[in-house]
Amino acid sequence: MTLLDRHIAFLEALRAAGMPVSLSEDLDAVAALGLVGWGQRQQVHDTYAATLVKRQSQRETFDELFEIYFPRMVGEGFAAAAEPEGSRPARPADGPADLAAFTEELADALEADDLERLRQLASEAVGRFGSMPGRGPGMSSWSAYTTLRRLSTDELTLKLIEGLRRGGWTEEQAGRTAAKRVGSYQQMVEADARRRIAEEKGPDQIARITVRPTIDRLDFLSARRADLEALRREIYPLARRLATRLTQEKHARRRGPIDMRRTVRASISNGGVPLDVRLRPKRPHRTELVVLCDVSGSVANFASFTLMLVFALREQFGKVRAFTFVDDVHEVTDYFTPGSDMVDTMTRLADATSHAARFGRTNYGRAFGRFVEEHPDALGPKSSLLILGDARSNYSDLSLPTLRRMAASARHAWWLNPEARRNWDTGDSAASDYAAVVPMVECRNLTQLTEFVHDIL
Repeated sequence: MTLLDRHIAFLEALRAAGMPVSLSEDLDAVAALGLVGWGQRQQVHDTYAATLVKRQSQRETFDELFEIYFPRMVGEGFAAAAEPEGSRPARPADGPADLAAFTEELADALEADDLERLRQLASEAVGRFGSMPGRGPGMSSWSAYTTLRRLSTDELTLKLIEGLRRGGWTEEQAGRTAAKRVGSYQQMVEADARRRIAEEKGPDQIARITVRPTIDRLDFLSARRADLEALRREIYPLARRLATRLTQEKHARRRGPIDMRRTVRASISNGGVPLDVRLRPKRPHRTELVVLCDVSGSVANFASFTLMLVFALREQFGKVRAFTFVDDVHEVTDYFTPGSDMVDTMTRLADATSHAARFGRTNYGRAFGRFVEEHPDALGPKSSLLILGDARSNYSDLSLPTLRRMAASARHAWWLNPEARRNWDTGDSAASDYAAVVPMVECRNLTQLTEFVHDIL
């Protein structure tokens, strides 16, 4: 693969992961690299980042892909390859004593927070403890999971906490710092395993399989704990960008249709020629939104982030009311107060989930019935209904007539489903039945959620 081929493949991988890299930015990167040169890897990395990365949320994906397409080393590294075959020391045996010695060296490097040494030890760990030769066709010969399991990261964390406490750290500080450093080392091990596998199978295949997409394209249902924190940080900047965009578009289309009476009257001064076309003022309309959220299981994350975005944009709506349910309904509108802390709001919302469940099993039909009984005034001709959920009702009664009455009472009705469309109607999913009553839209990530909110406004 030539340098040009690798450049093109790298940019294609960035686009596939969700980063919007345009042709002009491609040319900017080439021009910048022509000026700074390709001699220093870190300089190449920084040049690509300066010309291609638009937001901080994209940086992690960019770094992972850069490590795959422009690795720090090949195989065991340049130094090992440069040594004559006969002069290389034999690889140490990987018995219990050797593993204990390596773990002790690793613990010292973690306590000293020596990043360069930790990178070397990550590569050595994969080479010594993550090798899986003789596997079947299509299977990789390296495993980060096997490496970390043999090193026992839990024991490493405890050993590091003890070392930090001997240095005068408090229990809380030592625990937080140890978890962060060991987590960082785990990422180094995973990166080195990906590098070695990419040498075997090619970087394109590894980029498609192992690299997680940018945070705005990450599926709500597959988000990890760290991803949830990143999603929370992204909600309000996303809301500000979307609000600005909506305001600009409303100003661009603020004028209404032609007012024939005023236009004809104005043309009298021009001998009847309508040189001055008069337009009717456009009547402002702001949606009154009623949100009904399934908060059971993993769907709760999707519902929470959707609610956070909607309430961050509440000035774009005339009124917002929010309800959560599992098999019972609970109103949570008061939880979203102006200026409230996001973490506190999410915590209070999670605590409120218990009020939305009576028997503990998702039951859409019962929830719709309880909503109509307890909140008959929630929907009206000026309101729009937004339902959030995966349409999985544990084979219970769907109460389709009740949902039809709810949709008929509202001006508009939509249903956002966080599952991939290919999974609709599998198992206990009643997606098609509900979609026949309320239009159902796939909404798996922040990008799709943003596009939907923009369209309804």
